[in-house]
Amino acid sequence: MKTEKITAMKQGGAVLGLIRDQLAQSTKVGASFAQIEASAQQLIADHGMKPSFSTVPGYDWATCIMKNNELCHGIPTQEKVVKAGDVITIDIGLINQGYHLDTTTTFAIEPISTKTQAFLAVGIKALEKAIGQVKAGVSVYEISQAMQHTVEKAGYSAVTQLTGHGVGEQLHMAPNIPCVAYRHDKKVRLSEGQTVAIEIMYAQGNATVVLDRDGWTYRTEDGSLAGMFEETVLVTADGYQILTNPTKK
Repeated sequence: MKTEKITAMKQGGAVLGLIRDQLAQSTKVGASFAQIEASAQQLIADHGMKPSFSTVPGYDWATCIMKNNELCHGIPTQEKVVKAGDVITIDIGLINQGYHLDTTTTFAIEPISTKTQAFLAVGIKALEKAIGQVKAGVSVYEISQAMQHTVEKAGYSAVTQLTGHGVGEQLHMAPNIPCVAYRHDKKVRLSEGQTVAIEIMYAQGNATVVLDRDGWTYRTEDGSLAGMFEETVLVTADGYQILTNPTKK
């Protein structure tokens, strides 16, 4: 286990979790996605760190921001504005001392229906169940199975086209960690000191997603509500440590 990597990622993760929560708490009706992005850029810079997502070729932003049926990779434009009743997803990453961290939360803007509250609670629970499987030697299959079971038991659908991933020296690394369990992933096992971004991506309806004309944003094909929760996690000998802090209920 590289001590300098773990130290840097713990420090960066604590900052990223704080920034994620600050952005979610400060998102109000009338705010443009570009304004949220500007706040994210400033908060990352204030901590002496750098955005991670802008290292992806062709992507120039620190965040991906989505609403309602948009699942991931949404460009934070000035034209997109937060409205009452929206479900907002903020995905954000940063680099600390050369190491990447990644986290996502989904939350609702008042007024919030009981149906939406239930949907978001299941996503949080699914991520908790998945992370709870983590320890040295665990298979990716077991992590994915925990997510899939939790989501489907509640009557929702887990996304199959996009996955979680290793993270650290790069933003996206092996292994892929799907939201659904595949038999071949029984052979893929995590090791002590590994850092992974575990994420649940799911939908109220059919989880098939399609790419928008902007070439980045994925949304549900049937227009149903989408959600995403993600944490960067350190694998330890007998368990795990959430580096980006647990998503609050």
